[in-house]
Amino acid sequence: MTGSVLEEYVATLVDPRGEPAVRQLDRVIRATEPELGTAIRYKILMYGLAGDFRTWVCAINSGRRQVSVNFLYGVMLDDPRKVLRAGSSVLMSWDFDLDAEIEAAALGPYVAEAVRLNPEYRSNRQAVQDAAYDDAEKAGRRPKPRP
Repeated sequence: MTGSVLEEYVATLVDPRGEPAVRQLDRVIRATEPELGTAIRYKILMYGLAGDFRTWVCAINSGRRQVSVNFLYGVMLDDPRKVLRAGSSVLMSWDFDLDAEIEAAALGPYVAEAVRLNPEYRSNRQAVQDAAYDDAEKAGRRPKPRP
């Protein structure tokens, strides 16, 4: 089933130039955590545990200029390589050029950590989001709410 979801995503939503990178990313993600299920939601290829795509672990997002791996609760990840960029309040993304060679040794630990942190995020989702909002506001990335 996972392969058919990937094939549907590649056939309908991926620029042909990004297909090799998307396939490499998928291989690394699935090799790191074979229990992750896949689904296409919001035009991205999501990976979730036990069919949970509300608090998904990571996703592949393919564009015309790059492909990205999104981590729903990326603010919780350590990011030792300093490769994650802020997305939403808690989401972080790792961007790859369309012709990038994806290193399993580099990406795999990020996926493994996201899988490991999934139960914590699910249990403390609001607290994680509130802390991320506060951090973004302190860093000047979010406007203060109006009174």
